[in-house]
Amino acid sequence: MDLDMSSMAATLGLSVPVLRFLLCFVGTIPISLIWRVVPTTLPKHVYSAFTGALLCYLSFGVSSNLHFLVSMLIGYLSMIVYRPKCGLIAFFAAFGYLIGCHVYYMSGDAWKEGGIDTTGALMVLTLKVISCAINYQDGLLKDDDLREAQKKNRLLKMPSLIEYVGYCLCCGSHLAGPVFEIKDYLDWTERKGLWSPSEKQPSPWGGVARAVIRAAICMGLYLYLVPFFPLSTFTNPLYGEWGFFKKLGYQYLCGFTARWKYYFIWSISEAAMIISGFGFSGWTSNSKPKWDRAQNVDIIGVELAKSAVQIPLVWNIQVSTWLRHYVYERLVQKNKKGGFLQLLATQTVSAVWHGLYPGYIFFFVQSALMIAGSKVIYRWQQGISSGSVKKLLTFVNLAYTAMVLGYSSVGFMVLSLHETLTASRSVYYIGTIIPVVLLILGSVVKPPSRSKLQKKAQ
Repeated sequence: MDLDMSSMAATLGLSVPVLRFLLCFVGTIPISLIWRVVPTTLPKHVYSAFTGALLCYLSFGVSSNLHFLVSMLIGYLSMIVYRPKCGLIAFFAAFGYLIGCHVYYMSGDAWKEGGIDTTGALMVLTLKVISCAINYQDGLLKDDDLREAQKKNRLLKMPSLIEYVGYCLCCGSHLAGPVFEIKDYLDWTERKGLWSPSEKQPSPWGGVARAVIRAAICMGLYLYLVPFFPLSTFTNPLYGEWGFFKKLGYQYLCGFTARWKYYFIWSISEAAMIISGFGFSGWTSNSKPKWDRAQNVDIIGVELAKSAVQIPLVWNIQVSTWLRHYVYERLVQKNKKGGFLQLLATQTVSAVWHGLYPGYIFFFVQSALMIAGSKVIYRWQQGISSGSVKKLLTFVNLAYTAMVLGYSSVGFMVLSLHETLTASRSVYYIGTIIPVVLLILGSVVKPPSRSKLQKKAQ
């Protein structure tokens, strides 16, 4: 078997651990399909927990489930011991354990070298553990003290142990996401709300077929493109001889190539969520099923984003939603708007969640600057009445987003401080300087208010 795996991995240009993980990950699709025929609620929880643990064992070995057990115990014990602050306790304790695993395994180095370990799945599980504890803590608060998302997701009573474990490991969904709420999981398992027998249930096969075909195309594109844009080029002396625009273009194309790997992964997870029925989120006005809960990326939305503000809405969608609900909104006072500091804090949490590599810190701090700079362009765009100038600023924002995203993504890919700074220095830190200049200009050059524009139009 090992020999067969080795030859198959060599044929595909993958390491054996990565191939083993991918086979288990694709296996979440038939496992999620079988979930549909498991009878009654308790067996469904048991099936969710067992299959999730089994897939992790086959992917990473015994140690993976031990790590998951520690993280799950942190969340569950915090809810038992001190409900008024269980969310805060789980947040810092679970994140602390995740960071310890990142440091111990040096997972970023393993990923760069084509390896894989349990920390990627532990990252997803950590978010589930924290959100469950926070929602249980929110169950103590009055309606007036809660935002709409908190009202929807709060837990009035503590989930049972089997409900909690089934949610955390659900059919291997924690291997690469998407993240989802325990309230939705319980409704789905108990056939309530959207999944009630009285509600019309859509056929999953069209959505599954689209997701699987998309996954195949994305993997094909990634395997085709990756030999043309190796990351080792950034430290190659030949790279230093290139012109400014060629370097900038290469940075963009490296990021563009790397994204197809994530598109593949998220398309597979989307197929698994849809085929289980859990991905269903309602009907469109045209009576077509929506699968928003399963969707983790909008490829067109990412590649043709007209503003950096749109990126979190179309990339790693469920994690971005988690960060908004459990970090950003909780740093902003109710009925007030958040600013750059709250955005920076949220992106810093995202960086730490990925791992303590300088490249991650660089990327997420850069992304906060990128979004803030894009907001300045948008405000100018909204403050101008001339249609032609508005169109010009729309193009400027699109080009700005593509350029800064490509520049920032290098850090996310190479991870080390030396390689990150080498790539940034080679283009004169343009992706950092332009957002900072925009922020300064935005505080000086204020767009006219909408009321003034309306008076002018009258």
